[in-house]
Amino acid sequence: RRRGTRLVAAAAAVVLLGAAGGAGGSALYDQLTGDSGTSPVVSSLDSDSGSGDAQATSGQVEKVAKAVLPSVVQINVAGGSEAGSGTGIIISSNGNILTNNHVVEAAAQQGTITVAFSDGTTSSAQIVGRDPKTDLAVVKVDRTGLTPATFGKSSDLAVGEEVVAIGSPFGLESTVTSGIVSALNRPVSSSDGTGQNTTVFPAVQTDAAINPGNSGGPLVDLEGRVVGINSAIRSGGTTSASAGSIGLGFAIPIDLAKSVADQLVKGEQVEHALIGVTVRPAVSNDEITGIGAEITEVNPDSPGAKAGLERGDIVTAINNQPVGSSDALVAGIRGYRPGEQVTLTYLRDGKKAETQVTLASDGGATAD
Repeated sequence: RRRGTRLVAAAAAVVLLGAAGGAGGSALYDQLTGDSGTSPVVSSLDSDSGSGDAQATSGQVEKVAKAVLPSVVQINVAGGSEAGSGTGIIISSNGNILTNNHVVEAAAQQGTITVAFSDGTTSSAQIVGRDPKTDLAVVKVDRTGLTPATFGKSSDLAVGEEVVAIGSPFGLESTVTSGIVSALNRPVSSSDGTGQNTTVFPAVQTDAAINPGNSGGPLVDLEGRVVGINSAIRSGGTTSASAGSIGLGFAIPIDLAKSVADQLVKGEQVEHALIGVTVRPAVSNDEITGIGAEITEVNPDSPGAKAGLERGDIVTAINNQPVGSSDALVAGIRGYRPGEQVTLTYLRDGKKAETQVTLASDGGATAD
């Protein structure tokens, strides 16, 4: 058995692992046409959504918990030789639930998913769609009248801001912990502990206690708005079974998660932004300190080629956000959508330069 969790390390400090493959759950996708009754569908993916009057009063963790707990579920999964549990967030009143891909992937091939709600009831669920590259998935239950969570903006977060994590660590449903935002845009490479199914993302780091089973649950600000999807931890243990919180938890920023969830709910293949270059970590003369991402190859006719990037260039920033490693570049670009323009700062022959890059799409590829 396993419980939904990912083991992580700061991307600059670990060797890259193989990326996850796998197909999206489009075969199980059920096109949404709204509730059959008179009540309109309320969705967290809309600009004005969520629990409305149930929003918490700023500064009171207990009110945050009261407001958000009805929108948090435990997800129990079985498939093949695997079984485990994780957490999910209700994102529409008619049954869509956002979680991590690694929580539900065991059920992708004729497995079973059961969702346990805060009121003690349960429902079976089906996969709407999965995106291994961002470690996100949406499942759906055949219910209406659910309370969707309210989404905030991870781009508005500040280091030191208080946050609350809610989930089912080790199967203990509706567990609430609190802490602060420890860092933003932390490039993190997470793995399920087998050396496979690796995801690189620009994480919100928190010291709120996150343990196996918290995966897919919300990281919430003190106004009751979801600002991240808890996905991974750095642990003192070496496997998922021995993993536990040491105050280093990582969440997928909700700005990225919302974009992916919207595409999955619509039955679309999730597209990811790319530059079209191959990179490796660049270090200073001490051979320890990371200074950026060195370009080892530029694909012809790629955005990188059109922007004038060359082999040997060392990318040091994206939109003035420092890039200290190759994974930091991958994670940073993953936070944008295809078609968006970014400014890359780079070193060429020791001289600093900048270039504008219009990001292309990977066409919905599921592996790096």
